[in-house]
Amino acid sequence: MIYFDFAATTPLDIEAAEVYVKVATDFFGNSNSLHDIGSQAAGLLENCREELAALVGIDKTGLFFTSGGSEGNFLAIEALLSTMEKEKNHIITSIAEHSSIHGALKRLEKCGYTVTYLPFTEEGIIDLDKAAAALKPETALLTIQHVNSEIGAIQPIEEIAKICRANNILFHSDFVQSFGKLDLKKVAPLVSSFSFSGHKIYGPKGTGAVYINPQIGWNSFFPGTTHEKGLRPGTVNVPAIVAMTAAAQKIIAQAGEAEKKFESLRQVFIETISPIKEWVNIIEAKSDNQLPSIIGLTISGIEGQLLMLECNRQGFAISTGSACQVGMQTPSKTMEALGLENEQAKEFIRISFGKTTTIEEVQKLGETITNIVNNIKKLHY
Repeated sequence: MIYFDFAATTPLDIEAAEVYVKVATDFFGNSNSLHDIGSQAAGLLENCREELAALVGIDKTGLFFTSGGSEGNFLAIEALLSTMEKEKNHIITSIAEHSSIHGALKRLEKCGYTVTYLPFTEEGIIDLDKAAAALKPETALLTIQHVNSEIGAIQPIEEIAKICRANNILFHSDFVQSFGKLDLKKVAPLVSSFSFSGHKIYGPKGTGAVYINPQIGWNSFFPGTTHEKGLRPGTVNVPAIVAMTAAAQKIIAQAGEAEKKFESLRQVFIETISPIKEWVNIIEAKSDNQLPSIIGLTISGIEGQLLMLECNRQGFAISTGSACQVGMQTPSKTMEALGLENEQAKEFIRISFGKTTTIEEVQKLGETITNIVNNIKKLHY
């Protein structure tokens, strides 16, 4: 099986796995324990916090370890809103946000908040004029994902941050798809909070972190909690966090080289499926706003689920969108944000590259998809 679903999850890096085993066996103490074994674990934890903060140019005192992006998104939103007056009860987001964002906002709507959901342009980008027009005196928070997980569109974080600053609005961004793949040093300090996840960057599953600007005096959603300065309960998974940090150091060091590789692989794939281009619609932004490792496309007249299953049968793992949407009968939120009709939305598939992906594998995938499409079209015409 050749894997083309790296946007869903990545295999654990071998070196990160070795780090995990070393720390889990030699530095197993509870980082909150006061004895020397606990202090050793606490020292490792703080070294990771400092290193990860340095990688993205933020104050380490605002970085907290979590179980992943979903928990980080929830904790960030709750922490930011805990600082606002009751009258500030309006939130702006996009239709295409991750399910963890939508879940948190649906809960808040039941608590009296109102939420404005913005659509995408045809390139998958937020319309800044529509975002500005959605502002109200009671707007407290704007939350926009940095990179869309299904089409790879990169949102204009700097411009959105300017709007938020000018209107005294807090700004959360889901960095799960951009962390380790883009240079975040320019944008990370501009947001009020952001989240990222270890398993997207070849680290262990069940790891991640959230950054909340230290100047924001948040209140914990979990009263009485002592871990991570009270942000979340539970014994901190130090071995996994150290492994995630090792993986982060590695992927960020190789990010520039990886981007060039993914741009090349993207072009190879597009060229390989050119025989069926009359039926293919690649949903992408301009190159400066497009993560090259994610290709989202529809093929006219063929449901994405059918194509995914046929690829799977022939030894290729692709997806029909975010893994968090699997099992739902409705098309993904990204397709809804793009304004695609129901039938066209169901034609969507996603292909995503990783560090082990080769040109030969991409060519084989392109040829396989071309053959599948041609065979299906022959049956219908």
